[in-house]
Amino acid sequence: MIRLALALLLIVVIGGAAKAGVPEPDGYRLDNYKAPVPDTVKGGHVIHTAALKALLDKDGAVLIDVLPAPRRPDGMLPGAPWMPEPRRDIPGSIWLPDVGRGAISEQLDRWFQRNLSIATKEDKSKAVVFYCLAQCWMSWNATKRAAVYGYTDALWYPDGTEGWAAAGLPLAVATPRTIVE
Repeated sequence: MIRLALALLLIVVIGGAAKAGVPEPDGYRLDNYKAPVPDTVKGGHVIHTAALKALLDKDGAVLIDVLPAPRRPDGMLPGAPWMPEPRRDIPGSIWLPDVGRGAISEQLDRWFQRNLSIATKEDKSKAVVFYCLAQCWMSWNATKRAAVYGYTDALWYPDGTEGWAAAGLPLAVATPRTIVE
């Protein structure tokens, strides 16, 4: 009887730990971005594929892809051809590379804020959806950062382009915006 009670207690404890999920850090995630993510984002809201599709069908959101742009590999011979795989993201997105890193420079921070302001026509209540890949902290960081900037409808799409494609929804070849001061 005691063994059974201990076994049941262990199942409850292990099951409860699995349900607890990944805790949100106080600040931003600084490394190991492609890892299990929390279920929530402080200051923002989580949105999944069906709800995002419905929101976009009503033309009700700005989409921001935060995946870093590919960079020429270090040590590659000068003049050697380099053709990275094209990024395919949700059609209509604005690709702002690197703004989802945990620590960003003041220049990148200003650039991010300026691009958000332009994309939302200076309306901080406009729905803005941040994403990259599935289970990627960069979109979580970007959502949290936008909430700190005062955006009241910052939406985090943790399923990313992988979740969008898995639902049979289209992707389009994207071009990253470059930082211009």
